[in-house]
Amino acid sequence: MREPAPAKLNLALHVRERRADGYHALETLFAFVDQGDVVSVAPGDGLSLALTGPFACDLGSGDDNLVLRAARLLQSQAGIAKGAALTLDKRLPVASGIGGGSADAAATLRLLDRFWGLDLGIEGLMPIAAALGSDVPACLLGRTAIGTGRGEHLVPIANDLAGTPVLIANPGVALSTAAVFAQWDGVDRGALAAGEVSDIIAHGRNDLTTPAQELTRDINRLLDALIGSGASFARMSGSGATCFALYESDVLRDRASRAMSQDHPHYWTMACRLT
Repeated sequence: MREPAPAKLNLALHVRERRADGYHALETLFAFVDQGDVVSVAPGDGLSLALTGPFACDLGSGDDNLVLRAARLLQSQAGIAKGAALTLDKRLPVASGIGGGSADAAATLRLLDRFWGLDLGIEGLMPIAAALGSDVPACLLGRTAIGTGRGEHLVPIANDLAGTPVLIANPGVALSTAAVFAQWDGVDRGALAAGEVSDIIAHGRNDLTTPAQELTRDINRLLDALIGSGASFARMSGSGATCFALYESDVLRDRASRAMSQDHPHYWTMACRLT
C-alpha cells in the first residue's frame, strides 16, 4: 500500500499573538498541491523505516523521524502490536515551510489505519495527529481549510482556485521554525479576510516573511525572481524559505520553471497544481 503526502502551502499566515503556553496564535489558510512525498508500507516484524528519494540524505531514519513517531503513537493508541515496514520517498526539501514532515506523519496515519484495518478514519486519527505537531491535523485533513489556534483547529472551505498552476521553489536554505518565530516583532496586524480563497489571499499576508528574511536574504531574491517570472501572485509559505507562485496557465508556469532552473540552478523547484 502507498499513500501520498502532498506539499502544504500557507496561502496566508497571520500571527496574532504569543500565547501563555509559548505557542503563537495563528490564523492561516492551508492549501495543498498535487505532488509531494510518498509513504508506502509492507508487512514487517516491528516498525522499520527506509528512506529513498532526492532528500533522503537530509533525514535520519531513527526514532525521532516523524513517520516512525506517528506509527508508534498510532500503535500505542490503538493498543495493537502489529508491525509495518515503512518506506518514505522523500521528494520535498527538509525544514522548508511546506509541511514535509507533517505531511509524512499524516500520510503514515492514513496508511496504517488502512493497513492495520483500524477503520478510525480522519476523525478518529485527528487527536493523534494533533499530538504530533501543529500542522499535522491540516495535513491529515488534506484539503483547503482555515486553521486557527496553533493551526490545529480547522474549518474546511471550498477552493475557488483549485487547478491553478503553481511553481514552488526553495533557494536551498533550511530554516528553523523556532528561529523564525523568535524574530517575529510581536505586532498583531489583523485577522484573515472573509470570503473565497482568492479574496483571502488577495487581502492576506505571511507575517513570518520579514522574520525569515532577517535570517536569509535568499528569500528576497527568490520572491523577486518569482514575481518577475509572469506570476499573478507570489508569497512565502509557512516559516520559509520555500516560496510559491500562482500562474494563469501551464505555459507561463513551465516557462518560469525553465528560467528558474537556468538562472538559479541551485534552487529546488516543483511544478504542480492547487487541489
